[in-house]
Amino acid sequence: MARLAQTAGLTDVQQEILSTVRDFVDKEIIPVATELEHRDEYPQQIVDGLKELGLFGLMIPEEYGGLGESLLTYALCVEEIARGWMSVSGIINTHFIVAYMLKQHGTQEQKDYFLPRMALGEIRGAFSMSEPGLGSDVSAITSKAVKDGDEYVLNGQKMWLTNGGTSTLVAVLVRSDEGHPEGTAPHKSMTTFLVEKEPGFGEVRPGLTIPGKIDKMGYKGVDTTELIMDGLRIPADRVLGGVTGRGFYQMMDGVEVGRVNVAARGCGVAQRAFELGVSYAQQRNTFGKPIAQHQAIQFKLAEMATKVEAAHAMMVNAARKKDSGERNDLEAGMAKYLASEYCKEVVEDAFRIHGGYGFSKEYEIERLYREAPMLLIGEGTAEIQKMIIGRRLLEEYRLQG
Repeated sequence: MARLAQTAGLTDVQQEILSTVRDFVDKEIIPVATELEHRDEYPQQIVDGLKELGLFGLMIPEEYGGLGESLLTYALCVEEIARGWMSVSGIINTHFIVAYMLKQHGTQEQKDYFLPRMALGEIRGAFSMSEPGLGSDVSAITSKAVKDGDEYVLNGQKMWLTNGGTSTLVAVLVRSDEGHPEGTAPHKSMTTFLVEKEPGFGEVRPGLTIPGKIDKMGYKGVDTTELIMDGLRIPADRVLGGVTGRGFYQMMDGVEVGRVNVAARGCGVAQRAFELGVSYAQQRNTFGKPIAQHQAIQFKLAEMATKVEAAHAMMVNAARKKDSGERNDLEAGMAKYLASEYCKEVVEDAFRIHGGYGFSKEYEIERLYREAPMLLIGEGTAEIQKMIIGRRLLEEYRLQG
């Protein structure tokens, strides 16, 4: 049977990777996802399986022990994984963003030290921008680094750290006024620090505390935490790229590819919601026939499938644009915005098709209904995406003269 969201022009290697991942999702993730999610249990066995498949090193260059694949390949793998359980794709995503930032902006010593072990999944990455008093307004960061000899002393509180407990390397964005006189634009006085730590909760290294998991409506299983720095000392050679003041640009580069990832997650969740809806519609009978034979349900299925296809096409376009080396903030913003909004709508339509049973925890759609809203705010809200899109459109269509 033909499936939705097929991607033209893939190589044999890409098709083999995706087939392997899809088989893993069908056999190892979907059968256990809802039970683990309801228990808010970290999917260690699934993560170990992803390590064996080499997915933690999917985009890390071969010279560092990775597979050296493209952003498109990665995004399509994320789409498949999110189709099984969105939380698992979140475990991969933050690791991938840190590895990408190291590959693009790290010193040679930093690449040689971190990337080979990240490719194996021995080092697990997380990144941290948000704080309790800010979300998308990165310029309002108050966490600060002060130079002290050959070290920096970091103080402040960060928020919404995915993989905060299980990670062993966190890329943390803070202010660093050293070398940047008063009055310097906020985005020019920020630095990304590579903070190594022990996994777990509590004080995970001197001056660094991970208080515990934040209890969430959905997106369970993966640990989301705060991060508290109180006199945290970091060597100067753990400044990403070796130079202060570049953190904002490094993080935005990482978030840009992260938005493609979130779009891919939206596509995967929407695909699963459609699969559940179209299957249930053929099993449930009302007025003497399956509800799939009622025109109202057929119209709903048609709308859902069209949204799945449209979101997938935009996500693929954004990934290919980035892979080509071109600027893709417009395409990534559009893809993230459309995919997350359509995901919410497709999940709600599948929920409606299930009727009262959609409200039961026995049915998978109940889990998807709680997961989809996270995509509306992760990696920038819809409003932030529209700001990015609008500004870029005005750049492209600026009147001359």
